Amino acid sequence: MAKKVMVVAGEVSGDQHAARLVRDLRAVRGDVEFFGIGGDALRREGVRTVVDAREMAVVGFFEVLMRYGFFRRVFNQMVALLASEKPDALLLVDYPGFNLRLAAKAHAAGLPVLYYVSPQVWAWHKSRIPQMAKILDLLMVIFPFEVGVFKGTGLPTVFVGHPLVESVRRTLAKPSLALPWPAGARRVAILPGSRRQEIQRVLPAMLDAAKELRRRDASTAFLVPAASAEIAGLIEAQLAARPAAERACIGVVTGQMREVARQARAAMVCSGTATVETALLKCPMIVAYRTTALTYWLGKRIIRVKWLGMVNLIANRTLCPEFIQGAARPGAMADALEPLIADGPARQLQLAGLEEVARALEGEGQIRSAGQVVAEALGNGAGVRQMNPGSDRSAP
Repeated sequence: MAKKVMVVAGEVSGDQHAARLVRDLRAVRGDVEFFGIGGDALRREGVRTVVDAREMAVVGFFEVLMRYGFFRRVFNQMVALLASEKPDALLLVDYPGFNLRLAAKAHAAGLPVLYYVSPQVWAWHKSRIPQMAKILDLLMVIFPFEVGVFKGTGLPTVFVGHPLVESVRRTLAKPSLALPWPAGARRVAILPGSRRQEIQRVLPAMLDAAKELRRRDASTAFLVPAASAEIAGLIEAQLAARPAAERACIGVVTGQMREVARQARAAMVCSGTATVETALLKCPMIVAYRTTALTYWLGKRIIRVKWLGMVNLIANRTLCPEFIQGAARPGAMADALEPLIADGPARQLQLAGLEEVARALEGEGQIRSAGQVVAEALGNGAGVRQMNPGSDRSAP
């Protein structure tokens, strides 16, 4: 029998992960109709989107608060769609502030709730774990250690591998593309993130560090891959405000993040999914992040992990130097990048660590994709909690 699924992917990375899930699911069964919140990647898979993910991509507690009216309207719209469309399941992808509230509504209505890319409750708000176990029917995690976080809760939790592993492998198997690097340049990637706030807050620090690297070695050149034409415009606007000599060594390309990181000797990366992608591309990096003073103040009080960069959390050590908020100073960032660009022990040590991270994300043995797991769950209908997809099992 054909199935209908509401999907909610509230930002660019979630849209891409959800699209891979839909693609893998349809390889198993092609009778599933999807609708909900998503972006270009989901639309390319034929998903009917009623709200664009780009409108939902806001970072920071106070930034979300300023757009509270918008998010409330969208939330009410999704609740109404659950009632009118009567899907067979709700598939939520990351985006916990919005999605966990929607999960509670769906659970109360008796709708199976499948969650892909777990909220990072192990880093903040561990008190949410019992509530998640109550309102979710299936949790698909992308980091092996997350299975243990939900052990003993009764919530079926399965490690499905990181969605970037296979896609990055395919990228590396293809011939390298031509990019506008100057001949003979020391190539450094600037990866400031895909959200407007990240471009506004993080990119200036990276551009200052680029200026310092260029001062030390005039052969250094930089490329900034933009997630979209809109983001490219924001990057270009920042560059336009800088002196011509500074702009001359910095190029902007759209939609070529992987190729830029693949070809660079080292990278400055905004904390987030990009650190994992850069690790899989075997590009040495430093991690940087800046936000508003109020958001940083609040974050310091609720985050309970040693590192902000996911690559360091996976490695369980400071594999890639982090420069957060006031620590993101040009001299310090340049000092950390120099030994990663050069051929030497620091570069080799980090490359070995990135290999460890990649192996952890690949997992061991036969791992089912998120799409395969969801296909099985839909086949089980409302009995998804009894499907036993690997609940409470040890991480592979």
